[in-house]
Amino acid sequence: MPPTQPALNTILPPLICGTATFNSQFNNDPLSLPTTAIIHRALALGIAAFDTSPYYGPSESLLGDALSHPSNTFTRDAYMLLTKVGRIAADCFDYSPAWVRQSVTRSLQRLHTGYLDVVYCHDVEFVSAAEVLSAVGELRRMRDEEGTVRYVGISGYPVPLLWELAELILRETGEPVDIVQSYAHYTLQNTTLGGEALEKFKGAGVGVITNASVLGMGLLRTVGVPIGGMGDFHPSGQPLRQKVAEAARWTEGKGDRIEVVAIRWALDNWARAGKSVGTKTGLGVSVMGVSNLDELQETMTVWNSVLDGFDIRNGAVGGEMQEWSVTRRKQIKLLK
Repeated sequence: MPPTQPALNTILPPLICGTATFNSQFNNDPLSLPTTAIIHRALALGIAAFDTSPYYGPSESLLGDALSHPSNTFTRDAYMLLTKVGRIAADCFDYSPAWVRQSVTRSLQRLHTGYLDVVYCHDVEFVSAAEVLSAVGELRRMRDEEGTVRYVGISGYPVPLLWELAELILRETGEPVDIVQSYAHYTLQNTTLGGEALEKFKGAGVGVITNASVLGMGLLRTVGVPIGGMGDFHPSGQPLRQKVAEAARWTEGKGDRIEVVAIRWALDNWARAGKSVGTKTGLGVSVMGVSNLDELQETMTVWNSVLDGFDIRNGAVGGEMQEWSVTRRKQIKLLK
């Protein structure tokens, strides 16, 4: 079976807005967040893709409501939607074809759309390889027979397992996985996703790798790890947290904030290191989540300064992102 056309790296933008923050893991009351304002401002700044999941509490519904709000002037072909299947709750997973179909149908309803640009199998490390193969197969069937899914990927935490599964999918199905999402593995504190990992993924035919959670699930912040409505969920131990706190104080003494330094480092370095599994113009793809408008503006300011270093912007705020929106409008016709 040939890979889906056009190639995902020709239409995916290099910066994706993640919405895991629209969840009680990161915030006490995600329903009180200005999510509609965040999404609309992100679109205005040139963001052309949004990442979510049913596992992220109300995230899918909040994103869908924002995108379908009457004040949103951007049409569906101006942005991409990436969501996930398989993880239902903290210790609950269902990768069966029946649940994959049900989950996709529910996501379509929540996001008020007729198709999903990317669907990942979520947190593959918690299920068997056979279950992953089954879910990938069902998603591809939906892609080929129904058109509700455009590209199929896998996501999770252990990088070696991700590349092993990518190799297995290619070997067993004859078709490479379109995209892999790794999180917290190319940050100021952890660079596991670089080097050997990239070569392994490329060998498995993976077209795009997204680097998510560039702050290490909120570890690299002046105020420490996020304590939301679910309490202290962060897996880091106290020694690491203390080292980050020391680094944050040192950074503050230099007139900066550790989160700004960490965002800049990750966006800039992954744009370079991940270019071989990134966009058509040679930029690694990053996923960045925010909880308010100030964080969004700060992220976009850093991102645009990163783009300046590549000499590819057209001068407008989010200029390259707007270019991806235009490209997306043209190439979406090939998928219909």
